[in-house]
Amino acid sequence: MNLNRNQNWLQRTAFAVALGVASIAPAVSQTAAKQTQENPLLAEWTGPFGGVPAFDKMDLKYVPEAFDVAIAENLADYEKIANNPEPATFENTIVAMEKAGEKLGRAFTYFGIWGSNLSSPEVRKLQMEYSPKFSEMSSKISQNKKLFERVKKVYDDAKKNPLEQEAQRLVLTTYEGFAMNGANLDDISKKRYAAINKELSSLYTNFANNTLNDEEGYVTYLNKDQLSGLPESFVKAAANTAEQKGKPGQYAVTNTRSSMDPFLTYSDERALREKVWNNYYSRGDNGDEFDNNENIAKILKLRRERVELLGYENYPEWRLQNRMAKTPENAMKLMEAVWPAAIGRVKEEVADMQAVADELGHDITIKPWDYRYYAEKVRKKKYDLDSNEVKQYLQLGNLTEAMFYVAGELFNFKFTALPEGKVPVYHPDVKVWEVNDLTSGEHIGLWYLDPFARPGKRSGAWASQYRSHESHAGKQTVLSSNNSNFIKPAPGEPVLVSWDDATTFFHEFGHALHFLASNVKYPSSNSGVRDYTEFQSQLLERWLSTDEVINKYMKHAKTGEVIPKELIAKIKNAATFNQGFATTEYLASALIDMKIHMADPEGLDPDKFERETLKALGMPDELVMRHRTPHFGHVFSGEGYATAYYGYMWADVLTSDAAEAFKEAPGGFYDKEVADRMVKYLFAPRNAMDPAEAYRKFRGRDAAIDALMRDRGFPVPAADNSSDTSYD
Repeated sequence: MNLNRNQNWLQRTAFAVALGVASIAPAVSQTAAKQTQENPLLAEWTGPFGGVPAFDKMDLKYVPEAFDVAIAENLADYEKIANNPEPATFENTIVAMEKAGEKLGRAFTYFGIWGSNLSSPEVRKLQMEYSPKFSEMSSKISQNKKLFERVKKVYDDAKKNPLEQEAQRLVLTTYEGFAMNGANLDDISKKRYAAINKELSSLYTNFANNTLNDEEGYVTYLNKDQLSGLPESFVKAAANTAEQKGKPGQYAVTNTRSSMDPFLTYSDERALREKVWNNYYSRGDNGDEFDNNENIAKILKLRRERVELLGYENYPEWRLQNRMAKTPENAMKLMEAVWPAAIGRVKEEVADMQAVADELGHDITIKPWDYRYYAEKVRKKKYDLDSNEVKQYLQLGNLTEAMFYVAGELFNFKFTALPEGKVPVYHPDVKVWEVNDLTSGEHIGLWYLDPFARPGKRSGAWASQYRSHESHAGKQTVLSSNNSNFIKPAPGEPVLVSWDDATTFFHEFGHALHFLASNVKYPSSNSGVRDYTEFQSQLLERWLSTDEVINKYMKHAKTGEVIPKELIAKIKNAATFNQGFATTEYLASALIDMKIHMADPEGLDPDKFERETLKALGMPDELVMRHRTPHFGHVFSGEGYATAYYGYMWADVLTSDAAEAFKEAPGGFYDKEVADRMVKYLFAPRNAMDPAEAYRKFRGRDAAIDALMRDRGFPVPAADNSSDTSYD
């Protein structure tokens, strides 16, 4: 079953916790089969490019029937595999599982859009209703004795007579999925395991919906006399947002990072900065019906109980066994190597900020809602660098073209905008491009872009794939998507973004390129190893600051002039500026993620644990975790990043090391030989090759932490060979 494993809502169900595939139940009825033909959420995709999602026919009224019918038909597919009288083989068992459940996959594509981009009370009600049903499906497949026996037979045979590389890895990951999710448990334990997954699925959905409620429910409205310090572009966008919310003449600061961050950076109104800061960092932690602390406590207890059924001491020990880090100790060792340098740098940054505040006669002590504001003033003082000045050269349209240029140079991809109406979209803001090979003209896929924030759209930025590459069943069009939350400007105004937001834009496009560059045989080979899957996208960020992108695409929004070399020099000189803040807020979240899952969950108070653990770590008072526990959706709205948030830093070790491979090459970041190796070994194989082997093929060796520390301007730690911590 080729499901989009990047759909956020799907990851919140226990259905994805197990294997990402369906399970066993009675066959679909003739009546259900007839209904399937009439339901647009289940119908085969038609139209150009091998068929595309019928986003223009989406209607929530079709969801219950679509899921009910697709579940039944999908489960029948697996019943057939489990009861095949022929001896188990790779083709009739593993490959057959890859082909099962097409209708359910299509239904999930549509519902993933509603869950992430078009949420509403009706959508959330359906999420709560169906999460337990998918959990039950997941448990049945992971615990089905006949099916597991067939998978184990293929696994044992492959150990004796290895298959070709991708098939061998697919057998391994399929077997691990069963083994890690209770296939070997006794009947009583299997029943409890299934019950835990079902309860977790509802908790994950509730957690996510609570967070979204607080993102939508807290808006700070400003009057004209409260705009001091704010850039013109922000003021116009805030006025536009307020008008859309029925508050003409006012200015809206929404409870999302894309609105909060610039407000805290530029607003001279300290009391309002504190209010906006509190709104944002208190999401899910307001002591009301949408408070997430009880959800967290329950999730932690259930996760611990579940892995104890499997014989593990704690959740990280179970989760990391097939990740690059292998053990929580290795992940902790990396984080603890960087943490002292990060908090040490924060102390320096706070001292610089306090000095500026004192010089300005501001009788204050730096608080968390002051950090961005005074850091910006320090940036101007130290580097004569004004972030708002930089924004004038970072137009969203130009950045999009810059990404296309990089994709052409590195991947030989050409992006061509499709005429409006050529393929259906789910919102007028969504635009679509066709992707072809620059040399041969061969069609590769489509790229959808949904750039703007709106009610019902979850915060942040992400990438999705509606259809992945696979060659076993014949080449098909890849359907990839990027989703952002830029503030929509007033009509006729350009979309200007910060350097950080431009970096994130490139990052998420890196995920899309990973989808488009895939060259694998089987759908499941497109899944990722969590502490490796961010590496490729983090690497693509490096091309934002290349001379080619700067000179071609960074042009002033009003004059059209290329960004001055002097300003670029300031940006590069300030490259490690505020790394204390950036690294510490991230690492605090990653450390809490690991430590809270290693702690005894009995009677655990999440708020208290967060406070006490951060204090023990020496967390500076002047900033907080990037994602506080009550709204840490990566970890508690699903299991994709649970005890895996460290993976961004693990991947960044690889990123820094790989970037140095380009720096050392004759052609720099556009060196054809290094780029070809990057595509061949780091992008195209996806999960068809062990990540450690793939990286060694690219670099000729394992990565080390030294490049990361150099990138962040931190002291390089002395060598420590006490355990295996190669970042391969």
